[in-house]
Amino acid sequence: MIGKLTGLVDFIGEDHALIDVGGVGYIVHCPASTLARLTAGSRVSLMVETRLTDETIRLYGFFTAEEREWFRLLQTVQNVGARVALNLLTALTPRDLERAVALGDKAAIGRAQGVGPKLATRIVTELKDKAPSMMLRGHPGEAAAPRGPESDAVAALIKLGYSQGAAAEAVAGAAGSLGEGAALDALLREALRAMGR
Repeated sequence: MIGKLTGLVDFIGEDHALIDVGGVGYIVHCPASTLARLTAGSRVSLMVETRLTDETIRLYGFFTAEEREWFRLLQTVQNVGARVALNLLTALTPRDLERAVALGDKAAIGRAQGVGPKLATRIVTELKDKAPSMMLRGHPGEAAAPRGPESDAVAALIKLGYSQGAAAEAVAGAAGSLGEGAALDALLREALRAMGR
């Protein structure tokens, strides 16, 4: 299986890019957010998810391993295939997905093309218990290092005895009200205040 491609961007299409790796061109389907960061003729390294069917081999490319993990996780939900997962990753960053799932924000999930109210509800419901573990997971190669104040706050609340789901929901809410880049102590204070209401 192909897990990573590094080469030159030969061509950028509507939903894919052609990556030249040592003279071999690989068609890699990507979310629009990834395609927007590519430039024809530039060197790129993409994390890849390989999908084999009876008819084809498809490659899906992402700038980060976290995006690739969300792509995999989203497809565990009934009626979410590769196209819908790519649309979700186009509409929302992995951090926005974590927050939306933790907070049960169906409207945010529903902004993605091809995701109606019923599917948005299913995604939030089925992934609610899985999103906290995504928040706590470090990137491959970082030896399970936390990703930042939000994941540290979730871990701290779990150590205080709160469930993973409740901790993630409270921290996501605190991060939403405090804004991007909030410090750990502020996140904890706000999350604990919200949980005490």
